Amino acid sequence: MLSHIKVIGFDADDTLWVNEPFYQDVEKEFCQIMRPYMIEKETSEELFRTEMQNLEIYGYGAKGFILAMIETALRATAGKISSNEISRILEAGKTLLTMPIQLLNGVENVLQQLQGRYKLILATKGDLLDQERKLQKSGLISYFHHIEIMSDKHENNYKKLLAHLEIEPYEFLMVGNSVKSDILPALNIGAKAVHVPFEVTWQHENNHESPDNNAFITVPTISEILNIL
Repeated sequence: MLSHIKVIGFDADDTLWVNEPFYQDVEKEFCQIMRPYMIEKETSEELFRTEMQNLEIYGYGAKGFILAMIETALRATAGKISSNEISRILEAGKTLLTMPIQLLNGVENVLQQLQGRYKLILATKGDLLDQERKLQKSGLISYFHHIEIMSDKHENNYKKLLAHLEIEPYEFLMVGNSVKSDILPALNIGAKAVHVPFEVTWQHENNHESPDNNAFITVPTISEILNIL
């Protein structure tokens, strides 16, 4: 199945390092700030609705999330939220831009073992500056032949990436934690994919068509990739 692979693409957030738990912590803080106005469940629902409405404007990442929290707070309270509470929301959101990088178990060993055997690339989405910062802080940049930070991960984005790399889809393997963003688009253009589930997943990434589980490989940890290549 994987005998023709020349290039392996790795997702970043929650595939190479921890990301979503930090966002969930900030959302909990946001819900606490909003307690005088709304119950937690309603706050989370309103925030997610705002994020989805703004995706085409702000894209993915910490900055869009911070703006979504502020917009939600202003709308949900009819402008009654105080400047002090807005400042608290901003401070909570800014922690996402300075959060430590926690590599997932086995990541660096996998990259070390595969480097030289395959061309390794980073293929992620989100805010350009934030993703570049996280990559630099991760200490992993030297393992990658190419870095691709996309505004989103649609089939056309993957097609453009493979054209740039001058390879055919069957020569490309995508590794990631999101079925919606990492697995299905790669499969749909004829590439291969390995799913490495993470303990928590953003709600938006769970909204996808039911995949044919026989079309890709799922492994419990990233280290297991070494046993199938």
